[in-house]
Amino acid sequence: MNVLLLGSGGRECALAWKLSQSPLMGKFFIAPGNAGTSAYGTNLDIKPTDFPAVAKAVADNEIDLVIAGNEDPLVLGIREFLATYPDPRVSSVLMLGPGREGAALEGSKDFAKGFMARHGIPTARYFTVTADNVEDGDKFLEGLKAPYVLKADGLAAGKGVLIVPTLEEAKADLRTMLAGQFGKASATVVIEEFLSGIECSVFVLTDGSGRYIILPEAKDYKRVGEGDTGLNTGGMGAVSPVPFCTPDFMEKIRTRIVEPTVQGLKKDNMDYRGFIFLGLIDCDGEPYVIEYNVRMGDPETEVVMPRIASDLLPVAVAAAKGNLDGCTLEADPRTAVTVMAVSGGYPGDYAKGLPITGNLTPEKSIVFHAGTKAAPEVVTAGGRVLAVTSYGSDIPSAVAQSYASLADIHFDGMYFRRDIGKDLLK
Repeated sequence: MNVLLLGSGGRECALAWKLSQSPLMGKFFIAPGNAGTSAYGTNLDIKPTDFPAVAKAVADNEIDLVIAGNEDPLVLGIREFLATYPDPRVSSVLMLGPGREGAALEGSKDFAKGFMARHGIPTARYFTVTADNVEDGDKFLEGLKAPYVLKADGLAAGKGVLIVPTLEEAKADLRTMLAGQFGKASATVVIEEFLSGIECSVFVLTDGSGRYIILPEAKDYKRVGEGDTGLNTGGMGAVSPVPFCTPDFMEKIRTRIVEPTVQGLKKDNMDYRGFIFLGLIDCDGEPYVIEYNVRMGDPETEVVMPRIASDLLPVAVAAAKGNLDGCTLEADPRTAVTVMAVSGGYPGDYAKGLPITGNLTPEKSIVFHAGTKAAPEVVTAGGRVLAVTSYGSDIPSAVAQSYASLADIHFDGMYFRRDIGKDLLK
């Protein structure tokens, strides 16, 4: 089977690592990929949002399955584009990833909240604001307790969420966002009630007909500083399994969130075939949805893929075909911990093109490239550069191995958090 994976980050590198192990794999392409994905397949210099170029690659390389790693092409409608392409070599290709309507679960916070309300899925109270009803937004804020959560409705590269300590600041920030703080993404703003608790991520693969598989769960670390301080990032590390995700808690997630989500998609006539990321929060033992993503998370994919012990490709094909009946995924019982090495200055300004030296293929860890390119030596090309994942019998042993492997890797300004997983040991 010939496969085309769209994307260039750590998530796609981890997916490529896992998919390339399948005996079913024929020719494997990653577009555009990075310096690490080239070890698992052939990189193609194509942007995932350049749909005509993607279609040409599908036809030229006799692709059987296209997998969207990131959300942008899904929100822009790549599924519909390929399905209606005049060349039958393209229109017949299997696609893992939802159509434009399903992708709105991530592309529009307002759409996602409406979906949850419609299908009785537990989430925070909310109110949607545009320039036409700012005063109503003020009234909703006045009925909430501090702090206040403001979310850009559209995609904002993970930066469109503000948690504001005072009512006055919240009202002012609401107007700043509506005025274009996050571009078109914040022309509409969703105000949410703040939920207090500890977060986790749960991943589902569904086939559009109500069947699904729950993948191993994870917990990521979004703040740049140790002790969860400083600015939000795309993620500084991840742990799987998550100690507080007990069988009882996971059953609550399955019955209260996963089932109504999958069945809600079916009721709303969305032919959703692909991954669903559930960003959840544990509020005194009760799970609530913070957000949906319509693909795997990053850096969670870098810790979840190593915990999948069975072949992922046939299950991905089954989901794309709309029939997961009888399909399962086996989980590795070991703990996995990912530590992300980032560029100095991230998530603010940072240098690119810095040489990366040391051992990028350690014996006891997996190094997933996130922001790298070969020029021809491997250099930095992004804020999050490398994700180092290790197994262990528990969190301390797995994280210790990741830190040991990081000690043999260097680039100027390299930074990583040294407290990944510590909060879960209390």
